[in-house]
Amino acid sequence: MPRKPSLGGARVLITGGARGIGAATAALLAAHGARVWIGDVDEDACRDTAAQLGVSGGRLDVTSAASWREMLARIEADTDSGGPLDVLVNNAGVMPLGAFEAETEPVRDLILDVNVRGVLNGMHAVLPGMAQRGHGHVVNVASMAAMIPVPGMVTYNASKFAALGASLSARREYAGTGVAVSAVLPSAVRTELTSGAPLGGGMPTVDPEDVAAAIVAVLRSRAARRSVPRWVAPAWSATAFVPEWLQSLARRVLDDRRALTSIDTAARRSYLDRVDRQARAHRGESPS
Repeated sequence: MPRKPSLGGARVLITGGARGIGAATAALLAAHGARVWIGDVDEDACRDTAAQLGVSGGRLDVTSAASWREMLARIEADTDSGGPLDVLVNNAGVMPLGAFEAETEPVRDLILDVNVRGVLNGMHAVLPGMAQRGHGHVVNVASMAAMIPVPGMVTYNASKFAALGASLSARREYAGTGVAVSAVLPSAVRTELTSGAPLGGGMPTVDPEDVAAAIVAVLRSRAARRSVPRWVAPAWSATAFVPEWLQSLARRVLDDRRALTSIDTAARRSYLDRVDRQARAHRGESPS
């Protein structure tokens, strides 16, 4: 049986840790006695959050393999509690919404590079060492958008389907090494990513703390996949037996096109502006 890493004293890195799910997960794992590092491309916000939570933090661009190497080297060299990583929570993500035809190339590149390449970079950086040591756990925070296609989320859906597939495939590839790879699939989460978006309407809404609790539960159970709430993924899987015409009727009743028609762009402006700046910086362009 693979050894389950104890949360007490475990060295944990959480990406996208400056806000939302990442910050909530850092707080909960620290409360369980883990030695927590958070990384985020927004270095100032990351350091502020780390100071508030009493954890370590610094800049991490998940799209850059070099940035991953630098972060892991800092963790291993930490004079107080450094060493090889026991747990990686790949949480960083971006979620622009709206019509596919209106999506700019810089934003599309950012979604795919953060949500897919970031997950792959993280796993590539830590899995070989974990397997060599015979223990470790990677939890990839995907989304129920990894299973449920939604109008207004074409590229985001693609990225989360990819993250789930990568998680399940890596789990099989590293089976027997003592290392687990898991995916956590939240439904709509009350964070900045969903600001201005109409929540509810058939999709349960949860808080970052609910997702953090699910991540801790997965670290203990080493389950392959868990949705938040737990019943959502099994319930959606059952729709495979429902005729498409009936699914389409249910979607019309629930108004599944709200991400195209009912976004409050004013409430979402701060997040969209930050995504646009990140997208341009990611391409080496001057933010406008």
